[in-house]
Amino acid sequence: MVAKITIPKSIEAALNYNEKKVQKGAAECLHAANYLSEAKNMNFYQKLNGFEMLNNLNSRATTKTIHISLNFDPSEKLSNDKLIEVANVYMEKIGFGQQPFLVYKHQDAGHPHIHIVSTTIKEDGSRINTHNIGRNQSEKARKEIEQQYGLIKAERQQQLMKPGIKPVDAQKAVYGKSETKRSISNVVGEVFSQYKFTSLPEFNAALKQFNVVADRGKEEGRIYKNRGLVYRILDADGNKVGVPIKASSIGCKPILDNLEKKFIANEVAKEPLKQRTKNAIDDCLQTSSGSMKNLVAALNQKNIYTVLRQNAEGRLYGITFVDNQNKVVFNGSDLGKGYSAAALQSKLAVVNENPLTHDETKGSSSSGVLLKENDLNKQQNKTISTTTKNENLLDVLLSTKEQYDNTPNNLLKKKRKKKKKINL
Repeated sequence: MVAKITIPKSIEAALNYNEKKVQKGAAECLHAANYLSEAKNMNFYQKLNGFEMLNNLNSRATTKTIHISLNFDPSEKLSNDKLIEVANVYMEKIGFGQQPFLVYKHQDAGHPHIHIVSTTIKEDGSRINTHNIGRNQSEKARKEIEQQYGLIKAERQQQLMKPGIKPVDAQKAVYGKSETKRSISNVVGEVFSQYKFTSLPEFNAALKQFNVVADRGKEEGRIYKNRGLVYRILDADGNKVGVPIKASSIGCKPILDNLEKKFIANEVAKEPLKQRTKNAIDDCLQTSSGSMKNLVAALNQKNIYTVLRQNAEGRLYGITFVDNQNKVVFNGSDLGKGYSAAALQSKLAVVNENPLTHDETKGSSSSGVLLKENDLNKQQNKTISTTTKNENLLDVLLSTKEQYDNTPNNLLKKKRKKKKKINL
């Protein structure tokens, strides 16, 4: 079991994150501990009030929220009751057993996991110390729980999630041909046999994280014209170095003909694996700040390697994701319109995804309203302000909108008085 702890700035942010998942059908609120009502009978504000009643007792604390995820191995099929039991035991062991906390089961990843939201403020107004809680209390608790419930240990679980292929050391490889060939052969053999890709660029995206590239040479060159293929080492800057190795000399025979057969076979095999990658990207878009660099770093934490394709001017025109957990490669556009390089840049420009509005929460008895009315008004005012700033001056001048400004009297066009006809 892998336990991860974060300290959000506000309780509303943590609740919005989980309740939005519930709204989308990707999560379920399993349990409300130390509340007067059951989770299924409470809306968003009732859940929030359970925390704010305590948070209001301490005006000095800058952080009052704790957000925990407990992640289990994909092979571990735990019932809802068992997940609640594990959550209760864990929270007791880290000193939060008497605190109100909510347990959410998330269903949008390749492994079972739960999220727990709680407050660090106690009934007497004092704050539970969370300094080094992950290294101390949490680490001790998860080891005891692994032993008690026979769960796969975190060390073993993290090892299984890693790609398991050692990157080639370019500095050593360039000096000896035999070392270069052995290193390249090991990497290419593993990627060729384990990863699912449907094109040479996708194959290279998987190889790149291990400092190797499959190279067809220049189009006018002999290798390219003869459908040849060589493999080369990449240095830290992505430059090809060392002695090229012929594809035909590698044991698994990763020549172009065999790769093309793989491309066809993998078309169908990749399809069921899309959702995990899409879910991971969606999560990272919500939690990382608005930059591509932060998104790439966040995805790396989820074991997804990202390749950005840029032109000579540095303009991003393509993006590829290598999911090392499922060992599959996707171009962003293959996942859907919302995952292309352009679409992701557009989403990141917004910085943070807007919380749910009142309209989006209609019909949900469990999640309630996720945005306070005054927050909604602020959001609407901000939108109006932005629209006004961006409005084109020419459009304003040519607009047919009704004007309410007073016109000076001397500029008003005077009407001619009609002479009355005198009937004789």
